[in-house]
Amino acid sequence: MASAVQQNVENWKAKLDKVLHEKNGFTDLLEKVEQKTGVRRLYLAIGLFAVVVLYLMVGYGAQFLCNFIGFIYPAYTSFKAVESTNKDDDTVWLIYWVVYSFFALLEFFTDIFLFWIPFYWLLKCIFLVWCMAPTSYNGSQVIYYRFIRPFILRYEKKIDSAVDRASEAAREAGEVAKDMANDAAADAMKKQYLDNSAKTD
Repeated sequence: MASAVQQNVENWKAKLDKVLHEKNGFTDLLEKVEQKTGVRRLYLAIGLFAVVVLYLMVGYGAQFLCNFIGFIYPAYTSFKAVESTNKDDDTVWLIYWVVYSFFALLEFFTDIFLFWIPFYWLLKCIFLVWCMAPTSYNGSQVIYYRFIRPFILRYEKKIDSAVDRASEAAREAGEVAKDMANDAAADAMKKQYLDNSAKTD
């Protein structure tokens, strides 16, 4: 059993090392640090991961770091997806943002309870990484297709009706505001004209 676990760890390390040798900005930075320190980039990455995990557990500003991780990479890859000709990646990242939005909304209303969960920011960060992970069991895909999509499809007509009513109310409010602004501007011009006329008399 111990040898099987050790074999799995070695396989995992080999896969991670392969990923860390792919060409991108992060691996270029790791390569420079590796050359200066003499420490393999695999161990640098594992050390960085350990620091991030510890910081998310007890660090000041863990909420910012967690939200930064859950936002910056998906935002950049969403930009890349929009700019590419392949539309499949657009769908992947749109699903991520739908799940992210639902989670943020849920988190807003349950914030007072979440405060008491130990290591909440670490757990949230793990959840967000799972949601953006390029795997077949991607978290955002699972949550979207199992929970969000069936829920939205069940209430789609009611939601569309509410959105239409809200849009109509916003349009009417905009027209009222425009009319009020025009009236106010006309009154101001009239007052200024009368003031100027009184000064010339």
